[in-house]
Amino acid sequence: MAHQIAIIGASGYTGAELIRLIALHPNMELAYLVANSKAGHSMAQVYPHLRHLKLPDLVTIDQVDFSKVDLCFCALPHKTSQEVIRDLPPTLKVVDLSADFRLRDPSDYEKWYGNPHAALDRQAEAVYGLTEFYRDEIAKATLVAGTGCNAATGQYVLRPLVANKVIDLNDIILDMKCAVSGAGRSLKENLLHAELSEGYNAYAVGGTHRHLGEFDQEFSRLAGQDVRVQFTPHLIPANRGILATTYVKGDPHKVYETLCAQYEAEPFIHVLPFGETPSTHHVRASNFCHIGVTGDRIAGRAIIVAALDNLTKGSSGQALQNANLMLGEEETTGLMQVPCFP
Repeated sequence: MAHQIAIIGASGYTGAELIRLIALHPNMELAYLVANSKAGHSMAQVYPHLRHLKLPDLVTIDQVDFSKVDLCFCALPHKTSQEVIRDLPPTLKVVDLSADFRLRDPSDYEKWYGNPHAALDRQAEAVYGLTEFYRDEIAKATLVAGTGCNAATGQYVLRPLVANKVIDLNDIILDMKCAVSGAGRSLKENLLHAELSEGYNAYAVGGTHRHLGEFDQEFSRLAGQDVRVQFTPHLIPANRGILATTYVKGDPHKVYETLCAQYEAEPFIHVLPFGETPSTHHVRASNFCHIGVTGDRIAGRAIIVAALDNLTKGSSGQALQNANLMLGEEETTGLMQVPCFP
């Protein structure tokens, strides 16, 4: 019998992406789609590209019988998500796509997100959802906190290098280009076509981006010392994708060998031949991440470039990967779609 799945926040981009992926999952059935502001609508009315799927209509959360649900995806904004998850049955398996349970220290959450955490008991039990590095803990978890899409991209590049100390931990520069869907579906003036198209801009400059909290937490834990990366994101006029260019001090061939060894057996992380660099076009709408390494003209420095789809591997695809582990399914089930090109 198929696992019964609920999606809270089904009318957002990550909710729609979950529906797209789960539609091809042989062992999952969408039992409830929750979107309070769109309750009573069909998914075809909200997202016409899903019209061909047989889906339940959108409902409010109080219309869901969670005793009939095996796993719930929560695709709500931060702060809202913790308040909803706090009131869910404690035995229900939950994959949260927001920022609310990513940071282990409540004071770090308050520092980066500006408000005290409202579900401390649940925060304490949450497992960080970077699948390739926490899969054993995820398989046993009740609550998994999906990573930020920028945070996932940067960590796929840097975690093996930090853990193996093959780079200078005091000299890491991370430059990231991010597609506009990462900002969500809510109307914002700076995301209007006339405001965004034909240019791109840096934002959260100078160390204010909230995903830095994840970098600080994860890299410092790996290294056993404080590690602080320089990170600047840029908003680009593209619908999907993240391209991260990372500059490090270390032997380029040692960097390459370390990444190859780390990801040799991973189904979704592909390290390209030395000297090749990836494109967001080549991972579009897929759960794959491509990583390329090249040497800099300055001896002893390496440049690493990573590409993934922010809505899939950076969010909903990773969430489904984690859900597969939590439900005892093969990790890759429903996720081996070929990238969409061009």
